[in-house]
Amino acid sequence: MIASITTIFTGFFSLIFSKSTLVAKSGEVSNSSIYDMKLKLNNGDLISLSKFKGKKLMFVNVASRCGFTSQYKKLQQLYEKKNDVLEIIAIPCNDFGRQEPGSAEDIKKFCELNYKVTFTIADKQNIKSRTRSELYNWLSDPALNGWNDQLPSWNFCKYLIDENGELTHFFKSNVDPVGEKIFPLI
Repeated sequence: MIASITTIFTGFFSLIFSKSTLVAKSGEVSNSSIYDMKLKLNNGDLISLSKFKGKKLMFVNVASRCGFTSQYKKLQQLYEKKNDVLEIIAIPCNDFGRQEPGSAEDIKKFCELNYKVTFTIADKQNIKSRTRSELYNWLSDPALNGWNDQLPSWNFCKYLIDENGELTHFFKSNVDPVGEKIFPLI
């Protein structure tokens, strides 16, 4: 109970008092390739991220019971407009306020029924624990990605990877997926 309350307050203050967008400086490049990773999907399949070479990637930690859950609609709009150059990969996570308690099947049904999601949904992952996923280790370790040390502070944080596999941006939860900070970058 105390851990949940602490998580909620930490996320809230992070949204209010920290920058909503972080951008890689020119010349900052990763020391290891995101394309070397494999990702377990919501349906149990394993895919290589190298499948997406040449496209931008957006990783979004998602939750079905969050105040930002309506962003699924905007993520789907973005995907429908830009799926020729962008792959969105939703990463369900129950680490923030326990707002994604469902099974893989529950999450899939929720996304399809409520938001008609057609973009990729990965298997649920840990972000905050010591058993953090390989993906979130890469996204938050400057020794791997070249510059960023930020983990999501709450649900619906977004990481943008360019066509060459370089992490270029980190967006907090409150950044609109089809707004002026993201849409022009795609």
